[in-house]
Amino acid sequence: MNEDIPEDTSRNEVGASTPYRTLWAAATTALVVSGALVATAYGVAPAGGGSGATAGAAFGNAELASAATVPVGEQVSPSPSGASSPAPAPSPSSTVSGMAVAPEAVDLEAALAPVAAAAGGGLSVALREVESGAGASYGEEAFDTASIAKVNILAALLVQAQDAGRELTDLEKSQATVMIEKSDNASALALWKTIGRAGGLEAANQRLGVTGTEGGPGDLWGLTQTTADGQLELLEAVFGTTEASPLTEESRTYLQDLMEHVSADQAWGVSSAASDPAETALKNGWLPRTATGLWDINSIGRIESNGHTYLVAALSDGNKTKEAGIETVEAAAKAAVAALSEAAD
Repeated sequence: MNEDIPEDTSRNEVGASTPYRTLWAAATTALVVSGALVATAYGVAPAGGGSGATAGAAFGNAELASAATVPVGEQVSPSPSGASSPAPAPSPSSTVSGMAVAPEAVDLEAALAPVAAAAGGGLSVALREVESGAGASYGEEAFDTASIAKVNILAALLVQAQDAGRELTDLEKSQATVMIEKSDNASALALWKTIGRAGGLEAANQRLGVTGTEGGPGDLWGLTQTTADGQLELLEAVFGTTEASPLTEESRTYLQDLMEHVSADQAWGVSSAASDPAETALKNGWLPRTATGLWDINSIGRIESNGHTYLVAALSDGNKTKEAGIETVEAAAKAAVAALSEAAD
């Protein structure tokens, strides 16, 4: 269901902020943490998608359907999104384990320039090649998560359950399954409440080593703000590439398995950069903005490409259509993986 809702225009448009681009690469298991400022999401969201979701519930993204019951999908967002071109980049610098080093051969600025120019909106990408530890990032601005927040919600729930020394309940497991595999919004809202909304998410993220991420206000989990680097940190915790992850092997395997079985109609995004789609673990998010009619399109996951494993996060906003946004994140993922692969050769 769509409806006009009041908006707080005091929030700067994401695309209208002054972005700066950084890139780094290092053969190490340490991930660079960017110091991105996190914008706060304001306003009240209308009812969005979700299998069995009824009007009046607030969700993360929006794929609209019949009036009473809205199918699996995403939420309509209340806040505007800009579509400005990226600002000129400063001289690149890199950091490894807190130590400044000279930039290496991974030039995401050049690799993604054509994609960013064609997109016309905001774009940020972060990735890491698991075997070598080499990684790179482009862009540090914050974006609405939309439904990629569902991975973070489940990771937070698993951390909390581990701390309590309990297993997930049958209901929680059922909600987690449809939340990740079918992007069910009603289940996401239920688990968002279970973890303690934004406060619970942010407390878990301190444990998970996820930075640059601020939970959405109230029940608006889809308006959680995040950066590409923050999402890459989440992927590292989920896929066990860092010893700092508080998730047990059992918890990681559980979440990975759900991400490996997303619905076929949602198998787009960073998976386009995979040479072996069968080994892809994925979660996407799509979010139309009510004020502008523009779309946020995000994709995170693990892919296999030419014998190497990559963790990739691609975030975008200011897309004219959902399809255009999908093309942007897919082109960005392909270009980023190719650039990192070429630098490693």
